[in-house]
Amino acid sequence: MPIKLIVGLGNPGPEYEDTRHNAGFWLLDQLAQQWHSHWQDDRKFFGHLIRSTRPSGEIRLLKPQTYMNLSGQSVQAVASFYKIQPQEILVIHDELDLEPGRIKFKLGGGNGGHNGLKDIQARLGSPDFYRLRLGIGHPGDRNEVVNYVLKKPRREEKELIEDAIDKSIATLPDILAGKIEAAQRVLHGK
Repeated sequence: MPIKLIVGLGNPGPEYEDTRHNAGFWLLDQLAQQWHSHWQDDRKFFGHLIRSTRPSGEIRLLKPQTYMNLSGQSVQAVASFYKIQPQEILVIHDELDLEPGRIKFKLGGGNGGHNGLKDIQARLGSPDFYRLRLGIGHPGDRNEVVNYVLKKPRREEKELIEDAIDKSIATLPDILAGKIEAAQRVLHGK
């Protein structure tokens, strides 16, 4: 099944714009720029939305504006309205368990404690959507996680994350064409 919806996770508002938790937003903003598309604020979908026609067909980009913990509200609203199945959705998010610059791409799986993924799984009633995990590193102490994800990365970390975003966008044509293994070979390489 082709991807029909790409979701970038993050928190709305200027105070969160440059924080690690917004890596999904960073990728979608860059993709929107490359596709020469503009975000539309769509209140019925609780988010910012772009509709685009690509060689693989019609695709939507979504940045939920519900805050991370309620991301599923926005994803479920779009999926329901446009009759998009979970396996036609790609969610892009920050990943504590990967070093900055590392990327993992897979279908399904757990949520690793990520509140945005937890809510999406609950609202869709399924974990079977694609995930593109952008490494942001871990602070080393579980008690520091919230503080860590809501802070700006150091300059060298930000550069590694931006490189991972560029690499991810370069593989999107393969992902959208259903060439999952080809995309994984590129993304998972060191």
